[in-house]
Amino acid sequence: MSALIRLTDVSKRYGDAAALLPTNLDIERGKTTVLIGPSGCGKSTLLRLIIHLIEPDSGSITFDGEPISTDNIDALRRRIGYVIQEGGLFPHLTARANVLLMTRHVGKSQEEMHGRLLELCELTRFSDQLLPRYPVELSGGQRQRVSLMRALMLSPQLLLLDEPLGALDPLVRAALQKDLKKIFARLQQTVLFVTHDLAEAIYFGDKIVLMNEGRIVQKGSVTDLREKPAEPFVLEFINAQRGVVLT
Repeated sequence: MSALIRLTDVSKRYGDAAALLPTNLDIERGKTTVLIGPSGCGKSTLLRLIIHLIEPDSGSITFDGEPISTDNIDALRRRIGYVIQEGGLFPHLTARANVLLMTRHVGKSQEEMHGRLLELCELTRFSDQLLPRYPVELSGGQRQRVSLMRALMLSPQLLLLDEPLGALDPLVRAALQKDLKKIFARLQQTVLFVTHDLAEAIYFGDKIVLMNEGRIVQKGSVTDLREKPAEPFVLEFINAQRGVVLT
C-alpha cells in the first residue's frame, strides 16, 4: 500500500458554506505532496481534517490503513508532525522546552531527549546555543527551525506543513526552502505541504494538487497542469503567478 493517508469522499461544511466538497486524495509514502490554490480554497481545512482538529461531515480518512477517529487520534498524533505559519511556538517556553514538549508528555528519558535534541539541531542547522532563548528572542527563521524540530522530535511518519514559510522575508525563506528539501530527502519523509506560491510548490512537490472553491481541480506535475489543464482555472492560476519559470 503506497498511500500513507487516504481520503475517501471527505467533506466539510460550515452552515451553508462548503469548506471542502467530497474529496478523494492519496498521500504517498516518502513523497512531498503540495496543496496549492487561492485563499479559502480548502487547503488548510484538509490538513486540519487529517490531524482531526475538525471532524468531516462525510467520508473517511485512513492513516496507514487505520481509520482516523476520536478514539485513536491521540495515539496517531504522535506519528504526525505539524508546523503552521509563524511556528505556533508557546511564548512562555524556551526553544528547548518547545521542542521537548511532546517527548516529556510521552515519558522519554532525559538521555533520549538530549540526544535527539542535538541531532535535530544539527539537522535543521539551529545552534544549540540558542536553545535557552524564548521565541521573542529569536528571528522568524529561527522560530520556524524550532517549530520544525518540535514536529520532528518523535520521528513522525507524516509531516504536515501549513504555509510554514509564508511570513518570512525572501532571503530567509529561500535558505529555509533549501534546508527543508534536504531534510525531506535525508529522512525520506512523507510530507503534505500547503502553500499559495506556485514556485514553492514546484520546488518541493513530487505531486502538486491544485484546489479551488473547496475541491481538487487537478493533480499531477506542473507540466501536467500547464500542458493538460483540466479547466480554464488551472491556466488562470498559473498565469496569475507572474515571474514563475515553468520548466
